Amino acid sequence: MSNILEVHNVVKRYSQHTALNNVSINIPKGVIFGLLGPNGAGKTSLIRIINQITGPDEGYVLFDGQKLNQSHIREIGYLPEERGLYKKMKVGEQLLYLAQLKGLSEKEALEKLKAWFIKFDIKTWWTKNVEDLSKGMQQKIQFVATVLHEPQLIILDEPFSGFDPINADLIKNEILELKEKGSTIIFSTHRMESVEELCDHIALINKSEKVLDGPKNEIKERFKTHTYHAEYFGVLDNIGNDFEILTTDAIGDNYATSTIKLNPEVPVNQLVRQLIDKVELRSFGENIPTMNDIFKMVVNETID
Repeated sequence: MSNILEVHNVVKRYSQHTALNNVSINIPKGVIFGLLGPNGAGKTSLIRIINQITGPDEGYVLFDGQKLNQSHIREIGYLPEERGLYKKMKVGEQLLYLAQLKGLSEKEALEKLKAWFIKFDIKTWWTKNVEDLSKGMQQKIQFVATVLHEPQLIILDEPFSGFDPINADLIKNEILELKEKGSTIIFSTHRMESVEELCDHIALINKSEKVLDGPKNEIKERFKTHTYHAEYFGVLDNIGNDFEILTTDAIGDNYATSTIKLNPEVPVNQLVRQLIDKVELRSFGENIPTMNDIFKMVVNETID
């Protein structure tokens, strides 16, 4: 799989502060890429470099194999966390203006805007001033402005902030549809449940350095604890040297749940057979770490 974006050994300094320290990241084409990190980690500095708002002090960025340059701006759509609409302008006038800045003709922009306004059921907003719209309504307009020119790379910084669950689902479905059509999406958020649901790859930046990256499923596999949970009727005591019962909690009369650690060299079927021999097993499953678990674990290790 080829990369839409490659960040090579990028360093960015502001006065006495190093915002990015030798950061390298490859973003494959056609994926949703989670750019993660606590506040102040350096994510915004990297996004600003990709958008050519600032430049790196050291290192370089490639866009689709070419050194990043002004011609690539039209291939990028950016939804900032701090929305950037002109409050006094009318919605339609503003979207036409922004679309033409990205290279669309007025005719092309009108055709595409008509389709989006029908899709989002916002036809009556065309002549409204942006300041007269709610925060969620403004975010819909900003989203349309971000994707209208059908960019190869879309950068979404906290795209669900301020949305109610219905509109959050609407935008989530649009993100997935854009991916299906071939766009690559950089998704920056603190909401790990969204990362869990949407992202294919992730990179985690902490204290100006990349501390973790790769396909999400491979990362989750790397952080497996080899522990399992079991719910059962009966008493679970000795189940052999290859298994360790870490915790047991009573749920009801003769009904309990246990967390069990398995020797990684031992097949999980062997544990299941031991449990079936000892108790009446009602449910069983592996404890897979969530992205929230992994985020906290890696960030805390970096702090330590």
